Amino acid sequence: MLDLQWPYKRHADIFAGIQEYAEQHHWDTIIDEFAHNTLRNAQSGAGRYDGIIARTNHPLVQEARRSGIPLVNVWASSPARKLVSGVYPDSIVVGRTLAEHLLSRGFRSFATLTSLKNVEHELEVAEFQRTVQDAGFQCVSDRTPQNPWDHLSHWRKTEEVIQQWMSQWQLPIGVYVGSEGAGRMVVQECHRRHWQVPADVAIIAGKNEETLCEHPRPSLTSMEIGYNRIGFEAARMLERMIVEPTSQQQVVRIAPQGLVVRESTDFFAVDSEIIANALRFISANSHKRIGPDHVAKAVGVETRTLQNHFRKVLDRPIATEIRRVRLERAKRELVQSKRSITDIARDTGFGPLARMSEVFQRELGLTPTAYRDQRQLGE
Repeated sequence: MLDLQWPYKRHADIFAGIQEYAEQHHWDTIIDEFAHNTLRNAQSGAGRYDGIIARTNHPLVQEARRSGIPLVNVWASSPARKLVSGVYPDSIVVGRTLAEHLLSRGFRSFATLTSLKNVEHELEVAEFQRTVQDAGFQCVSDRTPQNPWDHLSHWRKTEEVIQQWMSQWQLPIGVYVGSEGAGRMVVQECHRRHWQVPADVAIIAGKNEETLCEHPRPSLTSMEIGYNRIGFEAARMLERMIVEPTSQQQVVRIAPQGLVVRESTDFFAVDSEIIANALRFISANSHKRIGPDHVAKAVGVETRTLQNHFRKVLDRPIATEIRRVRLERAKRELVQSKRSITDIARDTGFGPLARMSEVFQRELGLTPTAYRDQRQLGE
Protein backbone atom coordinates (compact mmCIF):
# COMPACT_ATOMS: atom_id res chain seq x y z
CA MET A 1 0.00 0.00 0.00
CA LEU A 2 2.39 2.69 -1.30
CA ASP A 3 0.33 5.37 -3.13
CA LEU A 4 1.91 4.35 -6.42
CA GLN A 5 -0.08 6.95 -8.36
CA TRP A 6 2.58 9.43 -7.16
CA PRO A 7 5.61 9.16 -9.47
CA TYR A 8 8.16 9.91 -6.77
CA LYS A 9 11.15 7.83 -5.69
CA ARG A 10 9.82 7.65 -2.14
CA HIS A 11 6.90 5.67 -3.60
CA ALA A 12 8.10 3.92 -6.78
CA ASP A 13 11.69 3.15 -5.72
CA ILE A 14 10.56 1.75 -2.38
CA PHE A 15 8.22 -0.50 -4.37
CA ALA A 16 11.16 -1.55 -6.59
CA GLY A 17 13.29 -2.45 -3.57
CA ILE A 18 10.45 -4.55 -2.13
CA GLN A 19 10.11 -6.36 -5.45
CA GLU A 20 13.82 -7.14 -5.58
CA TYR A 21 13.67 -8.75 -2.15
CA ALA A 22 10.43 -10.54 -3.11
CA GLU A 23 12.03 -12.05 -6.21
CA GLN A 24 15.08 -13.23 -4.28
CA HIS A 25 12.89 -14.91 -1.66
CA HIS A 26 10.10 -16.18 -3.93
CA TRP A 27 7.33 -14.05 -2.45
CA ASP A 28 3.99 -13.40 -4.10
CA THR A 29 3.28 -9.68 -3.82
CA ILE A 30 -0.03 -7.88 -4.27
CA ILE A 31 -0.59 -4.15 -4.77
CA ASP A 32 -3.55 -3.11 -2.64
CA GLU A 33 -3.89 0.63 -2.02
CA PHE A 34 -6.86 -0.02 0.30
CA ALA A 35 -5.45 -2.88 2.36
CA HIS A 36 -7.32 -1.76 5.49
CA ASN A 37 -10.62 -2.22 3.65
CA THR A 38 -9.50 -5.63 2.39
CA LEU A 39 -8.67 -6.76 5.94
CA ARG A 40 -12.03 -5.48 7.15
CA ASN A 41 -13.87 -7.61 4.56
CA ALA A 42 -14.82 -10.96 6.11
CA GLN A 43 -14.64 -12.85 2.79
CA SER A 44 -11.27 -11.59 1.47
CA GLY A 45 -9.67 -10.31 4.66
CA ALA A 46 -7.18 -11.67 7.16
CA GLY A 47 -6.26 -14.87 5.36
CA ARG A 48 -5.20 -13.11 2.19
CA TYR A 49 -1.88 -11.62 3.39
CA ASP A 50 1.02 -12.90 5.50
CA GLY A 51 2.33 -9.36 5.97
CA ILE A 52 1.99 -5.80 4.69
CA ILE A 53 4.43 -3.00 3.79
CA ALA A 54 2.69 0.35 3.55
CA ARG A 55 2.60 4.08 3.83
CA THR A 56 0.64 3.36 6.95
CA ASN A 57 -2.52 5.05 8.23
CA HIS A 58 -4.46 4.51 11.45
CA PRO A 59 -7.18 2.29 9.89
CA LEU A 60 -4.53 -0.09 8.54
CA VAL A 61 -2.79 -0.31 11.92
CA GLN A 62 -6.12 -1.10 13.57
CA GLU A 63 -7.11 -3.79 11.07
CA ALA A 64 -3.63 -5.37 10.95
CA ARG A 65 -3.60 -5.67 14.74
CA ARG A 66 -7.10 -7.12 14.78
CA SER A 67 -6.10 -9.67 12.14
CA GLY A 68 -2.69 -10.45 13.66
CA ILE A 69 -0.84 -9.50 10.47
CA PRO A 70 2.71 -8.05 10.63
CA LEU A 71 2.94 -4.49 9.30
CA VAL A 72 5.97 -2.37 8.31
CA ASN A 73 5.68 1.36 7.70
CA VAL A 74 7.83 3.25 5.14
CA TRP A 75 6.23 6.71 5.51
CA ALA A 76 8.28 8.75 7.97
CA SER A 77 5.51 11.35 8.42
CA SER A 78 2.70 8.84 8.88
CA PRO A 79 0.33 9.89 11.70
CA ALA A 80 0.54 6.25 12.85
CA ARG A 81 4.33 5.94 12.69
CA LYS A 82 4.79 5.58 16.47
CA LEU A 83 2.50 2.55 16.55
CA VAL A 84 4.38 0.30 14.12
CA SER A 85 7.82 -0.85 13.06
CA GLY A 86 9.30 1.13 10.19
CA VAL A 87 12.20 1.76 7.83
CA TYR A 88 13.08 5.37 7.00
CA PRO A 89 15.89 7.55 5.63
CA ASP A 90 18.45 8.65 8.20
CA SER A 91 17.37 12.28 8.11
CA ILE A 92 19.99 13.37 10.63
CA VAL A 93 22.79 12.17 8.33
CA VAL A 94 20.99 13.88 5.42
CA GLY A 95 20.85 17.23 7.22
CA ARG A 96 24.49 17.04 8.30
CA THR A 97 25.65 16.13 4.78
CA LEU A 98 23.73 19.05 3.24
CA ALA A 99 25.28 21.54 5.65
CA GLU A 100 28.79 20.14 5.32
CA HIS A 101 28.64 20.41 1.54
CA LEU A 102 27.70 24.08 1.67
CA LEU A 103 30.26 24.78 4.40
CA SER A 104 32.95 23.14 2.29
CA ARG A 105 32.06 25.54 -0.53
CA GLY A 106 32.99 28.42 1.74
CA PHE A 107 29.51 29.74 2.54
CA ARG A 108 29.01 31.52 5.84
CA SER A 109 25.31 32.40 5.51
CA PHE A 110 22.61 29.73 5.31
CA ALA A 111 18.88 29.22 4.85
CA THR A 112 16.39 26.33 4.69
CA LEU A 113 12.87 26.05 3.27
CA THR A 114 10.86 22.90 3.93
CA SER A 115 7.26 21.71 4.18
CA LEU A 116 4.91 21.79 7.14
CA LYS A 117 3.97 18.44 8.73
CA ASN A 118 6.99 16.64 7.29
CA VAL A 119 8.95 14.67 9.90
CA GLU A 120 11.93 14.04 7.61
CA HIS A 121 12.26 17.76 6.88
CA GLU A 122 12.08 18.61 10.58
CA LEU A 123 14.92 16.24 11.41
CA GLU A 124 16.98 17.40 8.41
CA VAL A 125 16.61 21.08 9.28
CA ALA A 126 17.39 20.56 12.97
CA GLU A 127 20.67 18.81 12.09
CA PHE A 128 21.45 21.32 9.31
CA GLN A 129 21.03 24.18 11.79
CA ARG A 130 23.08 22.43 14.45
CA THR A 131 25.93 21.79 12.00
CA VAL A 132 26.19 25.36 10.73
CA GLN A 133 25.79 26.77 14.25
CA ASP A 134 28.61 24.52 15.49
CA ALA A 135 30.72 26.07 12.72
CA GLY A 136 29.84 29.53 14.06
CA PHE A 137 27.10 30.60 11.64
CA GLN A 138 23.35 31.22 11.61
CA CYS A 139 20.52 29.86 9.48
CA VAL A 140 17.28 31.52 8.29
CA SER A 141 14.55 28.83 8.19
CA ASP A 142 10.93 28.88 7.05
CA ARG A 143 8.23 26.42 6.01
CA THR A 144 5.68 26.33 3.20
CA PRO A 145 2.23 24.72 2.91
CA GLN A 146 2.47 20.95 2.64
CA ASN A 147 1.01 20.75 -0.90
CA PRO A 148 1.37 24.12 -2.68
CA TRP A 149 -0.05 22.69 -5.90
CA ASP A 150 -3.40 21.43 -4.62
CA HIS A 151 -5.05 24.86 -4.30
CA LEU A 152 -4.42 28.36 -5.68
CA SER A 153 -4.39 29.84 -2.17
CA HIS A 154 -1.63 27.41 -1.14
CA TRP A 155 0.39 28.31 -4.24
CA ARG A 156 0.11 32.05 -3.56
CA LYS A 157 0.96 31.49 0.11
CA THR A 158 4.08 29.56 -0.92
CA GLU A 159 5.16 32.39 -3.23
CA GLU A 160 4.64 34.87 -0.38
CA VAL A 161 6.61 32.75 2.10
CA ILE A 162 9.51 32.40 -0.36
CA GLN A 163 9.66 36.14 -1.03
CA GLN A 164 9.61 37.06 2.66
CA TRP A 165 12.15 34.35 3.52
CA MET A 166 14.54 35.48 0.78
CA SER A 167 14.27 39.11 1.91
CA GLN A 168 16.05 38.07 5.14
CA TRP A 169 19.11 36.66 3.36
CA GLN A 170 22.67 37.94 3.38
CA LEU A 171 24.43 37.08 0.11
CA PRO A 172 26.29 34.95 -0.76
CA ILE A 173 24.24 32.20 0.84
CA GLY A 174 23.98 28.41 0.88
CA VAL A 175 20.39 27.15 0.76
CA TYR A 176 18.57 23.86 1.32
CA VAL A 177 15.05 23.53 -0.10
CA GLY A 178 13.13 20.41 0.84
CA SER A 179 11.54 19.69 -2.57
CA GLU A 180 12.67 20.08 -6.15
CA GLY A 181 9.50 21.97 -7.08
CA ALA A 182 10.03 24.57 -4.37
CA GLY A 183 13.68 24.68 -5.38
CA ARG A 184 12.66 25.74 -8.88
CA MET A 185 10.43 28.45 -7.39
CA VAL A 186 13.43 29.77 -5.44
CA VAL A 187 15.55 29.82 -8.63
CA GLN A 188 12.80 31.78 -10.39
CA GLU A 189 12.72 34.32 -7.57
CA CYS A 190 16.52 34.62 -7.73
CA HIS A 191 16.21 35.46 -11.44
CA ARG A 192 13.57 38.08 -10.67
CA ARG A 193 15.90 39.69 -8.13
CA HIS A 194 18.88 39.43 -10.54
CA TRP A 195 20.73 37.15 -8.12
CA GLN A 196 23.09 34.61 -9.67
CA VAL A 197 22.91 30.87 -8.99
CA PRO A 198 25.35 29.67 -7.65
CA ALA A 199 27.57 32.78 -7.25
CA ASP A 200 25.06 34.58 -5.00
CA VAL A 201 22.81 31.66 -4.03
CA ALA A 202 23.96 28.02 -3.93
CA ILE A 203 20.95 25.69 -3.79
CA ILE A 204 20.47 22.05 -2.78
CA ALA A 205 16.93 20.87 -3.48
CA GLY A 206 14.94 17.72 -2.78
CA LYS A 207 15.70 14.03 -3.18
CA ASN A 208 17.08 13.81 -6.71
CA GLU A 209 13.99 13.59 -8.88
CA GLU A 210 16.14 13.86 -11.99
CA THR A 211 13.74 15.60 -14.37
CA LEU A 212 13.21 18.56 -12.05
CA CYS A 213 16.86 18.60 -10.95
CA GLU A 214 18.38 18.63 -14.43
CA HIS A 215 16.03 21.01 -16.27
CA PRO A 216 15.97 23.93 -16.83
CA ARG A 217 19.45 25.33 -16.21
CA PRO A 218 20.95 25.71 -13.71
CA SER A 219 20.72 22.06 -12.75
CA LEU A 220 20.08 21.47 -9.04
CA THR A 221 22.34 19.66 -6.61
CA SER A 222 20.21 17.11 -4.74
CA MET A 223 20.37 14.30 -2.18
CA GLU A 224 20.08 10.73 -3.46
CA ILE A 225 18.47 8.74 -0.66
CA GLY A 226 18.43 5.33 -2.33
CA TYR A 227 14.78 4.62 -1.58
CA ASN A 228 15.06 1.16 -3.14
CA ARG A 229 17.20 0.19 -0.13
CA ILE A 230 14.41 1.31 2.18
CA GLY A 231 11.99 -0.99 0.32
CA PHE A 232 14.49 -3.87 0.44
CA GLU A 233 15.11 -3.42 4.18
CA ALA A 234 11.37 -3.08 4.85
CA ALA A 235 10.85 -6.45 3.15
CA ARG A 236 13.69 -7.95 5.18
CA MET A 237 12.11 -6.58 8.37
CA LEU A 238 8.71 -7.97 7.41
CA GLU A 239 10.24 -11.43 6.85
CA ARG A 240 11.67 -11.38 10.38
CA MET A 241 8.31 -10.32 11.80
CA ILE A 242 6.54 -13.15 9.95
CA VAL A 243 9.06 -15.74 11.21
CA GLU A 244 9.12 -14.29 14.75
CA PRO A 245 5.61 -12.93 15.44
CA THR A 246 6.55 -11.79 18.96
CA SER A 247 9.50 -9.64 17.83
CA GLN A 248 9.73 -6.15 19.32
CA GLN A 249 8.62 -3.02 17.46
CA GLN A 250 11.66 -1.42 15.86
CA VAL A 251 12.79 1.45 13.65
CA VAL A 252 15.63 1.19 11.13
CA ARG A 253 17.15 4.28 9.52
CA ILE A 254 19.07 3.98 6.25
CA ALA A 255 21.96 6.32 5.47
CA PRO A 256 21.63 8.26 2.18
CA GLN A 257 23.68 7.31 -0.85
CA GLY A 258 25.03 10.86 -1.06
CA LEU A 259 24.75 14.18 -2.84
CA VAL A 260 24.49 14.42 -6.60
CA VAL A 261 26.41 17.66 -7.18
CA ARG A 262 25.23 19.82 -10.07
CA GLU A 263 25.52 23.42 -11.26
CA SER A 264 23.55 25.04 -8.44
CA THR A 265 26.39 24.54 -5.92
CA ASP A 266 29.34 24.61 -8.33
CA PHE A 267 30.93 27.64 -6.69
CA PHE A 268 33.34 28.54 -3.88
CA ALA A 269 32.07 31.46 -1.81
CA VAL A 270 35.37 32.86 -0.56
CA ASP A 271 36.61 36.44 -0.77
CA SER A 272 40.17 35.37 -1.57
CA GLU A 273 40.79 34.81 -5.28
CA ILE A 274 43.86 32.74 -4.40
CA ILE A 275 41.82 30.38 -2.21
CA ALA A 276 39.00 30.16 -4.77
CA ASN A 277 41.51 29.19 -7.48
CA ALA A 278 43.17 26.68 -5.15
CA LEU A 279 39.83 25.07 -4.31
CA ARG A 280 38.98 24.78 -8.01
CA PHE A 281 42.35 23.15 -8.69
CA ILE A 282 41.88 20.67 -5.83
CA SER A 283 38.34 19.83 -6.97
CA ALA A 284 39.53 19.18 -10.54
CA ASN A 285 42.71 17.28 -9.63
CA SER A 286 42.13 15.50 -6.32
CA HIS A 287 42.08 12.15 -8.16
CA LYS A 288 45.79 12.70 -8.94
CA ARG A 289 48.68 12.35 -6.48
CA ILE A 290 48.76 16.05 -5.62
CA GLY A 291 49.97 17.75 -2.44
CA PRO A 292 50.21 21.30 -1.07
CA ASP A 293 53.21 22.11 -3.28
CA HIS A 294 51.26 21.23 -6.45
CA VAL A 295 48.34 23.42 -5.38
CA ALA A 296 50.63 26.36 -4.57
CA LYS A 297 52.41 26.07 -7.90
CA ALA A 298 49.06 25.98 -9.75
CA VAL A 299 47.94 29.28 -8.22
CA GLY A 300 51.36 30.95 -8.43
CA VAL A 301 52.29 31.44 -4.77
CA GLU A 302 54.70 29.93 -2.27
CA THR A 303 53.41 26.92 -0.36
CA ARG A 304 53.89 28.65 3.01
CA THR A 305 51.93 31.67 1.76
CA LEU A 306 49.07 29.47 0.56
CA GLN A 307 49.05 27.54 3.85
CA ASN A 308 48.65 30.81 5.73
CA HIS A 309 45.78 31.85 3.44
CA PHE A 310 44.03 28.48 3.95
CA ARG A 311 44.26 28.71 7.73
CA LYS A 312 43.06 32.32 7.75
CA VAL A 313 40.16 31.90 5.30
CA LEU A 314 39.06 28.27 5.78
CA ASP A 315 40.60 27.42 9.16
CA ARG A 316 42.16 24.23 7.79
CA PRO A 317 45.40 23.27 6.02
CA ILE A 318 45.69 22.48 2.31
CA ALA A 319 46.23 18.76 2.94
CA THR A 320 42.98 18.54 4.90
CA GLU A 321 41.03 20.02 1.98
CA ILE A 322 42.69 17.63 -0.50
CA ARG A 323 41.81 14.68 1.76
CA ARG A 324 38.22 15.91 2.22
CA VAL A 325 37.64 16.19 -1.56
CA ARG A 326 39.20 12.78 -2.18
CA LEU A 327 37.02 11.27 0.51
CA GLU A 328 33.86 12.75 -1.03
CA ARG A 329 34.87 11.49 -4.48
CA ALA A 330 35.60 8.01 -3.12
CA LYS A 331 32.26 7.92 -1.26
CA ARG A 332 30.38 8.73 -4.48
CA GLU A 333 32.31 6.07 -6.41
CA LEU A 334 31.65 3.42 -3.78
CA VAL A 335 27.91 4.04 -3.82
CA GLN A 336 27.26 4.86 -7.47
CA SER A 337 29.48 2.24 -9.15
CA LYS A 338 30.35 -1.46 -8.91
CA ARG A 339 34.08 -0.88 -9.45
CA SER A 340 36.57 -2.63 -7.18
CA ILE A 341 37.52 -0.77 -4.03
CA THR A 342 41.20 -1.11 -4.94
CA ASP A 343 40.59 0.66 -8.27
CA ILE A 344 38.57 3.38 -6.55
CA ALA A 345 41.40 4.00 -4.06
CA ARG A 346 43.87 4.36 -6.91
CA ASP A 347 41.65 6.56 -9.10
CA THR A 348 40.55 8.94 -6.34
CA GLY A 349 44.12 9.85 -5.43
CA PHE A 350 44.54 7.77 -2.29
CA GLY A 351 46.89 5.31 -3.97
CA PRO A 352 47.06 2.07 -1.96
CA LEU A 353 43.79 0.69 -0.58
CA ALA A 354 45.34 0.66 2.89
CA ARG A 355 45.67 4.45 2.79
CA MET A 356 42.02 4.94 1.79
CA SER A 357 40.92 2.47 4.46
CA GLU A 358 42.91 4.39 7.08
CA VAL A 359 41.18 7.67 6.13
CA PHE A 360 37.72 6.06 6.08
CA GLN A 361 38.25 4.55 9.52
CA ARG A 362 39.51 7.82 10.98
CA GLU A 363 36.93 10.13 9.37
CA LEU A 364 33.83 7.89 9.22
CA GLY A 365 34.51 5.10 11.69
CA LEU A 366 34.06 2.29 9.14
CA THR A 367 35.87 0.63 6.26
CA PRO A 368 35.25 1.43 2.57
CA THR A 369 33.59 -1.98 2.21
CA ALA A 370 31.27 -1.31 5.14
CA TYR A 371 30.45 2.14 3.75
CA ARG A 372 29.48 0.61 0.38
CA ASP A 373 27.44 -2.17 2.00
CA GLN A 374 25.59 0.36 4.15
CA ARG A 375 24.52 2.49 1.18
CA GLN A 376 23.94 -0.03 -1.60
CA LEU A 377 21.09 -2.49 -1.85
CA GLY A 378 21.42 -5.36 0.59
CA GLU A 379 21.87 -8.97 -0.35
